Amino acid sequence: MPEIPAGPSTTPAGASALDQVAADLGPGGDLAPEQGAEAYRLRMARRQEVQRQRVGERNREKGLVLVFTGDGKGKTTAALGLVLRTLGHGERVAVVQFIKGGWQPGEARALELFGEALDWHALGEGFTWETQDRERDRLLVQRAWERSCSYLADAGRKLVVLDEVNVALRLGYLGLEQVLEGLALRPPLTHVALTGRGAPPGLLEAADLVTEMRLVRHPFREQGVKAQAGIEF
Repeated sequence: MPEIPAGPSTTPAGASALDQVAADLGPGGDLAPEQGAEAYRLRMARRQEVQRQRVGERNREKGLVLVFTGDGKGKTTAALGLVLRTLGHGERVAVVQFIKGGWQPGEARALELFGEALDWHALGEGFTWETQDRERDRLLVQRAWERSCSYLADAGRKLVVLDEVNVALRLGYLGLEQVLEGLALRPPLTHVALTGRGAPPGLLEAADLVTEMRLVRHPFREQGVKAQAGIEF
């Protein structure tokens, strides 16, 4: 096979040599430099070969710590996508919502269809400016954390979602060491997703996957559009 010209490197530190080759070959489409069909086919055939080797290198399984944070919208939505996917594989899931609890979101009602496979707890009473009682907020967060730890230690749960727990950390209602100790309770193949703005650096360092949602535009801020069913709740 003729040599394929390399593209710019985009792989992070710690990536394997195959990761670098994959980045150099690129994703194809109009990003590939080849104009002719045969040259393009050769590039993509090489990319396919490299991808197979990369997948073959990664053969471990482990319970993952996934953090969804940032100022942008979609953190809870991303975690609930994992919930739906996990339930679809016939596994059991627990969701514990910190802070939230003044209303029943649409996703909670929809997911009732899965019955005993899903446990859902909204154990807060709303935003701090709604509750206006710091010590009660702190007490409710601690109760939610106790419930969370019982699920984290349960080998029957494939996924535990701690929704808005990052906010509880940011507000000082939970300690980082407390959360890290809870995460250590998990059986080897149990995943946990932690959502909310302001995830502390120590949690990010302990995570296997971190996604930061960046706010670019928001209809509430720019257009005065209120929270709507199906979008916010």
